[in-house]
Amino acid sequence: MVTIGITGPTGCGKTTLLQEIAARGGEIVDCDALYYELLKTDPDLKAALAAAFGEIFLPDGSLDRPKLASLVFSSAERLAKLNEIVFFHVGRAVETRKVQAEAKKTPIFAIDAINLLESGMGALCDVTVCVLAPRDVRMQRIMARDNLTEPAARARIDAQKPDAFYRARCRYTLENTQTLEAFREKARRLLNDILKEEPL
Repeated sequence: MVTIGITGPTGCGKTTLLQEIAARGGEIVDCDALYYELLKTDPDLKAALAAAFGEIFLPDGSLDRPKLASLVFSSAERLAKLNEIVFFHVGRAVETRKVQAEAKKTPIFAIDAINLLESGMGALCDVTVCVLAPRDVRMQRIMARDNLTEPAARARIDAQKPDAFYRARCRYTLENTQTLEAFREKARRLLNDILKEEPL
């Protein structure tokens, strides 16, 4: 089984590469979705968050996201603590899923995580790929996808790591600068190259 870590800023088109992996029988773990799933199913995660941040769960047991956001985005120390907790619990769940995928003889295991490198999950991967796209393309994409105003989209992009951060730390860089079909073909070729280099 080949484990591929996929990262990059929001709005760059990681979904296209993930679709190609799925088409080859690969299993994909979306770490954002996994985090929200764990908030419902992992009592250890909930207990760690409550111990660190106090009353941040609503009476129905769901996370009070605005309250947590107001706490962590006003303090670099609290944000670092949140990341430490989330990275640990999500990373542990990803490791479990990787073991299960290996047991099922899954050919490709893909970890989709915007914080792949910062979280330490890159160490679980045989190869890492960053997907990048020009800033204006990303702006248009996330404005349409998330129904954001231009200032809100710009603020979201400005808050993320620069392209150079990903280029310096990933083995492969996939540039999304063409039409969707041309980019899809580029993603297919990259996947072929990875599978040739890494024994299944």
